[in-house]
Amino acid sequence: MSAASVSVVVPVLNEETNVARCLAGLDGFAEVIVVDSGSTDATTDIARAHGATVVAFRWDGKFPKKRNWMLANFAFRTDWVLFLDADEQVTSAFQRELERILPGTPHAGFWVSYDNFFMSKRLRFGVPQRKLALFLKDRGRFETIDESRWSALDMEVHEHPIIKGSVGAVKSRLVHRDYKSLTHFIRRHSDYSDWEARRFLVLEQDGAASATMTARQRIKYSVMPKFWFAFGYFAFAYVVRLGFLDGRGGLHYAAMKAIYFYQIALKVRELRAAAASRTR
Repeated sequence: MSAASVSVVVPVLNEETNVARCLAGLDGFAEVIVVDSGSTDATTDIARAHGATVVAFRWDGKFPKKRNWMLANFAFRTDWVLFLDADEQVTSAFQRELERILPGTPHAGFWVSYDNFFMSKRLRFGVPQRKLALFLKDRGRFETIDESRWSALDMEVHEHPIIKGSVGAVKSRLVHRDYKSLTHFIRRHSDYSDWEARRFLVLEQDGAASATMTARQRIKYSVMPKFWFAFGYFAFAYVVRLGFLDGRGGLHYAAMKAIYFYQIALKVRELRAAAASRTR
């Protein structure tokens, strides 16, 4: 088995700044599918110029969202599916490792790590970045979350894949480098903090929803709305995980992530107050 036995899915929305770099490194894969949510820029033209199959997706505000919809509806040529974001790039070392580890593997999925860039600076330290992005198409689905009343995100961003079977890890790293502006980074993380705060409130009010969480998720949602967590994250990423060795890039990134977690805590407080006022 080679990298040519893997299908790559790239979900996009107005990604003309990033998508060409992402697609340029995918020639060795069986197929490349770009799932578009109605881009108004040149994203789909760039995708087609790189030989990718473009699939239009329109979210109705309910389950499933973009990645699960693809897993349920698209006729993939291969058993293995790799989900990439438009600001991620595959390396030749990553492809060679897939060729080596996938044949005969007992695993149904793999964690994928990546080298992170922030404001054009490569970050070698700080909190490691990884996600469960490679798995067998019939053995994995992203968790089902009922968010029809409160979410504006049409793609699984924080939902965790649930894999039927064991999970390994790819040692070779992807490159995560967003060529969009800092303003875009801030806006995106503001949307993410909205989602996390609303998700927390749902879990707090619905015991059945929280019962399906993993131990890691329970820990995450128990500490995330605490104001001290933002400061604790900064200390862990910048000091314990040696983020300071990345210079100003490490400082800025750790600070921005801490601000993100602080936003979540503030938004949880605001949502709780609003919910309490409605019950009076």
